[in-house]
Amino acid sequence: MQTSSDRHEYPAHWEADVVLRDGGTARVRPITVDDAERLVSFYEQVSDESKYYRFFAPYPRLSAKDVHRFTHHDFVDRVGLAATIGGEFIATVRYDRIGAGGTPATAPADEAEVAFLVQDAHQGRGVASALLEHIAAVARERGIRRFAAEVLPANNKMIKVFMDAGYTQKRSFEDGVVRLEFDLEPTDRSLAVQYAREHRAEARSVQRLLQPGSVAVVGAGRTPGGVGRSILGNIRDAGYTGRLYAVNRAFPEDMKELDGVPACRSVRDIDGPVDLAVVTVPAEHVPDVVTACGEHGVQGLVVISAGYADSGPEGRERQRALVRHARSYGMRIIGPNAFGIINTSPDVRLNASLAPEMPRAGRIGLFAQSGAIGIALLSRLHRRGGGVTGVTGVSTFVSSGNRADVSGNDVLQYWYDDPETDVALMYLESIGNPRKFTRLARRTAAAKPLVVVQGARHGGVAPQGHAVRATRLPHATVSALLRQAGVIRVDTITDLVDAGLLLARQPLPAGPRVAILGNSESLGLLTYDACLSEGLRPQPPLDLTTAASADDFHAALARALADDTCDAVVVTAIPTLGEGAAGDAALAEALRSAAAAVPTKPVLVVHVELGGLAEALSAAASTAPQTAQSTAGTTSQTAAGTAAQAASSAARPGDPGAVPQGTPGGPASRAAPGAAPHAAPGPADQPPSGAPVPSGTGAPVPSGPPRPSATPGRTPSVVRAPEGAHLIPAYPAAERAVRALGEAVAYAQWRREAADPGKVPEYEDIDEKGAAQQIAGHLARGQGLTLGSRETCDLLGRYGVHVHRALPAATPDDAAAAARTIGYPVALKATAPHLRHRADLGGVRLDLADEEQLRRAYAELTALFGKPAELRPVVQGMAPRGVDTVVRAVIDPAAGAVLSFGLAGAATQLLGDMAHRLIPVTDRDATSLIRSVRTAPLLFGWRGSAPVDAAALEELLLRVSRLVDDHPEVVAVTLEPVVVAPHGLSVLGASVRLAPPPARDDLGPRTLPAY
Repeated sequence: MQTSSDRHEYPAHWEADVVLRDGGTARVRPITVDDAERLVSFYEQVSDESKYYRFFAPYPRLSAKDVHRFTHHDFVDRVGLAATIGGEFIATVRYDRIGAGGTPATAPADEAEVAFLVQDAHQGRGVASALLEHIAAVARERGIRRFAAEVLPANNKMIKVFMDAGYTQKRSFEDGVVRLEFDLEPTDRSLAVQYAREHRAEARSVQRLLQPGSVAVVGAGRTPGGVGRSILGNIRDAGYTGRLYAVNRAFPEDMKELDGVPACRSVRDIDGPVDLAVVTVPAEHVPDVVTACGEHGVQGLVVISAGYADSGPEGRERQRALVRHARSYGMRIIGPNAFGIINTSPDVRLNASLAPEMPRAGRIGLFAQSGAIGIALLSRLHRRGGGVTGVTGVSTFVSSGNRADVSGNDVLQYWYDDPETDVALMYLESIGNPRKFTRLARRTAAAKPLVVVQGARHGGVAPQGHAVRATRLPHATVSALLRQAGVIRVDTITDLVDAGLLLARQPLPAGPRVAILGNSESLGLLTYDACLSEGLRPQPPLDLTTAASADDFHAALARALADDTCDAVVVTAIPTLGEGAAGDAALAEALRSAAAAVPTKPVLVVHVELGGLAEALSAAASTAPQTAQSTAGTTSQTAAGTAAQAASSAARPGDPGAVPQGTPGGPASRAAPGAAPHAAPGPADQPPSGAPVPSGTGAPVPSGPPRPSATPGRTPSVVRAPEGAHLIPAYPAAERAVRALGEAVAYAQWRREAADPGKVPEYEDIDEKGAAQQIAGHLARGQGLTLGSRETCDLLGRYGVHVHRALPAATPDDAAAAARTIGYPVALKATAPHLRHRADLGGVRLDLADEEQLRRAYAELTALFGKPAELRPVVQGMAPRGVDTVVRAVIDPAAGAVLSFGLAGAATQLLGDMAHRLIPVTDRDATSLIRSVRTAPLLFGWRGSAPVDAAALEELLLRVSRLVDDHPEVVAVTLEPVVVAPHGLSVLGASVRLAPPPARDDLGPRTLPAY
């Protein structure tokens, strides 16, 4: 580290891990005197051409003086940063503060000269761009506002680094050198460039994990059973297209293969590159494995092993060491304590997970922080893929476990570009970076649906193993903010799958108008009621009667879809006597052909355990199985018998319609390694239990999705739907179908509105500079304070928010004097904390027309509630009558600045009827905000009352948003009550709290979470 003569201590907070353009990682840190040997070694590996570009002359080696200069920094006027992998330098950058003439200078000079040097082997990986972001952030911290750089004209790569950064810059040419000068203040373009680079890098880092060309399973045991051996078999039997290796240091030296897979004692012994290592050894042996993988050039790790942060403080420190160790070699980690990853693409076919069967290929991406929930999601999609709805399968699946490194944000970056994923489903137990998640979710939702269910939402504590910052916002607020970003928020994994299946294979509805038709009047009425409960606009159900044929369904559906007053159709169906599988298939074809004629409107089916119909509806062009006509000799069944059989078969692991063994793309007919052989099909058939767990891994091998089995009385076969046809989702209950449709309607409306998000208006009367000076003056007196009444009014007034004057009334005489100053009529209010904004408790007297009434009211208040010193009474002028509302803004350290609105009063507080938007709020946000509360009708003429001045209320919200956005030191604002009249509004109470703004991690340079 630095010597005692240096001006500043080592700035450890400048250290950071970054993701590079190719998906690998590097460590950025300050250069110190201890780095002399690393610097010399690094320079020796740089080509002569790169040295020439750096020093403008041949410079084969660094002198002792050079080494001293480049390793001794004061971390103020002279700063050097290095990007390292495996502890060795791959690139350096430095700045030197300069004065007006380009000579060395000290503060307050605010310009610095900057220069880079990148090892040739690492050029093109985006190292220089990442270093520029970090050195610019360091310079801003040290009071430097502008960089200057001199570059040879032939050094096009470095010129491009500077030109593409997005900063405001000036370019000149003199004496054969290109001189670039650019301001370091972030601009909209520089942030856009930074976010685009972040997206490419993080998406690529996940792609390297999900699309590896070679995989090594470290910890695959010699004997059947165990996690490693099971995962090895899962990868092999899924038909993985790359190279697969089994690794175990306990293998005999002469052992060459295991289960037909090349076997090695160490990753180092593998002849050829390894892109992904799946680590299943006990936690105490993982560090040795990471070292071997890093030295061999492995690109990423999936750590199945448990015993980390999930096991307490000691394990948490072990987890931090694991992440630091892996990142030092440029590797990213999924896990530890992960369930694994799956990619069903025919070009990859990777099942590096504990699921013994490869899921059906499809268009849904799954992310789960919990292994147990991951199992449940895969199992439900498997069942719905055959026996219930069978709409689609999985494109990719990631179970992050303790989420020490790769998170849901990273996977979102990948899914956004992934052409194989149309819908993203996520189960989250914590959100490590809510600001970033909201930003990425908004961008993703604009292109494809994102459905999220959040666990542990009421516990207030992140699950063990998740090291994240806690938000102080209640769950309802977080949920509202996610919906503002376009996220489809659901409460259960059942809803998650229901919504995902609809969105994956049906078009978005153009509106909330729903047609209902079917052969059961009762089921139609249930669907009608469910639509009303979800805020949809259903038409009266059309009853086709129980005698309806497939042709009748086809004709009715065709008419409904052709109706311009219909945006979606829900078809209800109950079993028909004696029809069996043939009737199911005929009805499915009738519905599918009618829907295909109008592919712009979604169609859903509500069925009563009609296994055959669900299978027929879900017939996929590749693998979705179907039930053929009943075999000869099968007797016709009654409606009750059909439903009972369907329910019975659905309860068995082998649902009718699951992919038959041996079907291309379907589950292979095998048992998991070490598991018991599969029993004969039948009602008691159960999936095999998992293999035993080696000591230290901490998680059993799950049974995975249910395996297929035949259905009594039916012959499995594959019925193919027309290529490219929309597959119709079927639901066993009306409320589930309608709930999924309601989410689709709301999401479609968000998509339409997101195309024109509105704008943040400018107001000429805002005094931003004066407000900044006032805030700085207040904060000079303390780190955090609540402003007094006069200071609050002054600050808000600079943003055009005017608070009705209120004068203290410590005695009856003071009250009378205040009333004379303000003018009658007046209000007398108790402002003690337990009485403030509680008119229902009697602490407010209104419309006091003269001094006599005022003194009488003063006596009544003191008699009821105590001495004036306890009541803190004030006198305020009367405002025009209207609706009492409340406006709040708060800065949450994790989620950012949030603007909230609701009606004032105990009922609203009791019901939690508040609406929320992220700041800055646009004009469209403000319009939707006041209409989002359940009590909004009170603002717009409910039961004959006069509508309030909504435009004035929207302007108030926009002005408060501007105040908090312009001045992050304003950490809390409350306006209560705000009385909104038919013309204008009155702010009767206000409070403002100031504090140093929370640190923001979304404006600085790109970094991975620190460990």
